Amino acid sequence: MSTAPKTAASKEPQDAGRADDSAPETTPSSPSTAVARFKPRAASRPRNVARSAATTEKAKSTKTASADEPELPADRFLDREMSWLQFNERVLQLSTDPNVPLLERARFLSIFSSNLDEFFMVRVAGLKRRIAAGLAVRSASGLEPRELLDDLTRASHDLMDLHAGIFQRQVRPALEDEGIRLLKLSQLTDADRDYLGTYFEAQVYPVLTPLAVDPAHPFPYISGLSVNLAVLLIDPKTGREHFARVKVPPLLPRMVKLPTGEGEDPLYDARFVTLEDVIAEHLDVLFPGMEVHEQFTFRVTRNEDLEVEEDDAENLLTALEKELTRRRFGAAVRLEVADDMDDHVLDLLTRELGVSDDEVFRLPEPLDLRGLGDIADLDRSELQWPRFMPKTHPLLAPVERSEAPDILGAMRSSDILLHHPYDSFSTSVQAFVEQAAADPDVLAIKQTLYRTSGNSPIISALIDAAQAGKQVLAVVEIKARFDEENNITWARKLERAGVHVVYGMVGLKTHAKLCLVVRHEGDGIRRYCHVGTGNYNPKTARLYEDLGLLTTDPDVGEDLGRLFNQLSGMAPRAKFKRLLVAPRSVRSGLIEQIDRCIEAARAGKASSVSFKVNSIVDEQIIDACYRASQAGVKVNVLVRGISALRPGVPGLSENIEVRSILGRFLEHSRVFVFDVEGQEPIAYIGSADMMHRNLDRRVEALVRLTDERQVATVVDLVATGMSPQTSSWRLDAEGRWIRENLTPDGAPKNDYQADLIEAYSKRRRKARRR
Repeated sequence: MSTAPKTAASKEPQDAGRADDSAPETTPSSPSTAVARFKPRAASRPRNVARSAATTEKAKSTKTASADEPELPADRFLDREMSWLQFNERVLQLSTDPNVPLLERARFLSIFSSNLDEFFMVRVAGLKRRIAAGLAVRSASGLEPRELLDDLTRASHDLMDLHAGIFQRQVRPALEDEGIRLLKLSQLTDADRDYLGTYFEAQVYPVLTPLAVDPAHPFPYISGLSVNLAVLLIDPKTGREHFARVKVPPLLPRMVKLPTGEGEDPLYDARFVTLEDVIAEHLDVLFPGMEVHEQFTFRVTRNEDLEVEEDDAENLLTALEKELTRRRFGAAVRLEVADDMDDHVLDLLTRELGVSDDEVFRLPEPLDLRGLGDIADLDRSELQWPRFMPKTHPLLAPVERSEAPDILGAMRSSDILLHHPYDSFSTSVQAFVEQAAADPDVLAIKQTLYRTSGNSPIISALIDAAQAGKQVLAVVEIKARFDEENNITWARKLERAGVHVVYGMVGLKTHAKLCLVVRHEGDGIRRYCHVGTGNYNPKTARLYEDLGLLTTDPDVGEDLGRLFNQLSGMAPRAKFKRLLVAPRSVRSGLIEQIDRCIEAARAGKASSVSFKVNSIVDEQIIDACYRASQAGVKVNVLVRGISALRPGVPGLSENIEVRSILGRFLEHSRVFVFDVEGQEPIAYIGSADMMHRNLDRRVEALVRLTDERQVATVVDLVATGMSPQTSSWRLDAEGRWIRENLTPDGAPKNDYQADLIEAYSKRRRKARRR
């Protein structure tokens, strides 16, 4: 059908970046260059760095095409943790881009904060725990654990300083120019103070619990990610100094909106003050009879990763609930403090919290810029992305608008490839489950649930189906990080409704996105299937870019039936026809396809391997890509987050190109395309990223696309993202990400997601004219 897609690397000159150390530049530059350029430490080391024992063992099992292939260099892997920080740096760059709407720039600052919180809670905390336990080993990139921790600490300090500076010097003034102001206490008018006094008394004061520190009151526990006030009090009678802590209530709005002032436009002007400033203004009410000498804000990040030994837990649900309670008391791994905090107050906090000097981050107030998400939600459409409403896929749209869509009927006619959020989730996947739940001929529904939303219509449909007498199986992954409590709640609710709830297989997270509907038709049954790349979550489906396949293909139906039997019972190992299933066959199946492209290239045929993933870290997959490059296979990798793959190294990876796209939607789909000249391309979509956890410790599923048009769609999807005409970041051989968003004459390059919005709108208009 087609030959290898032509997505050659850009011929534009590379940005030199910084070559002297791994610290970022602290001066924001033009949007076409990085605001903070990290060069991973391993990139400047000689290529004889010893590999970790784990990496060496993995390499032994990696299939090689011939015995005389050159040995791959030891430092061929970029560090995954530094690569993640570089990803969050790219998020930060979007907040400086004048081509991004202003409120969306504020939102990217909020997203950066949230991302970095999770990085410290999980990745940094995990590394510190392994170092303390003596279990940490040299990373695949060649760094010793403490070297890596030092690099991460230094880079985090630089990024957080840069993040605060961008808000204070760029975004905050730009917001003020648009009438959106975040006020300091000194900027409040008398009318503002009167309003805040009433607000404090009615809404804030009743939920505050000031905690003093003295011989009768030990230093209080400081919960993770909470904003707090450290208050120094003076007893006017004795002159003695006292310390108190006031926690800013997390359930109240962080940004308190003030009433419209005199001369302000109620439609456009908006003034805010942080909740901690409201509390600081009224500390005398909390401590009557005491003199408030000084107050400073601070924030603690704790280790919040879970450790549950499933083999020793008779009841996984109960064990997880206990571990969630212990999580709240994890060790402190970061302390953020106001940059004007007195040293003696800081000494008290560091001593009581057990943090070291390099774990302290002095930052200008306000701390915790996640609160900017509230400001970004203001009703100012001219400062946000153009309004976008997902449309029903043309094959699922009813002929008459007054009719309800017949999802099952459409699936009987043909396979349907969905692309969210461009294709509406609610009128496709959600409607599929709801229609199946209401259909009297449906006998059973089986579904995996990894993350879902509050009051989820998917959950409600499964409950309705169970109450209607259908056999309903829900494979609930209660260990989905930071959604554990939510998933436990839904698991209990499903069980009470009569749904068969299982928690997957011991030692493996169930991350596959699968739904199987069994329906009685004629003299037999027909299986209706959905295999996706994203969660069954209507809220995130409007923000996450994902793919999904609706099909009644018997092979897929048989595969899903076998896989669900494995997840719910004691079924023996099964073979699958159109699925690759981790941990058994995803890695080996993909490497087999890469090797097929290698053999074709050696036979003189043009061939290519194209991936679209969130992360690529797995050494065996990366080594297979290196071997492909050495054989002349063009390897294209479109990665949103982490890449340990080092492209463009002579003799190793000069045929490999790695690019990254970030934008208004979170690029989340996983696509794997293998194209050999003279043969039909082979394409898979599914839930698995190229990471150890996905390939070894999770149940993942990829489905092979068989419709030529659908294969062409995903081929074009990756090729467009890799095109030099598309705005993106390109990874160079030294591990630096270079932004390429402007043409040589300074015009913006093509916006990947905006172009897709327009393309799908045209498809919809064309379908309506038929």
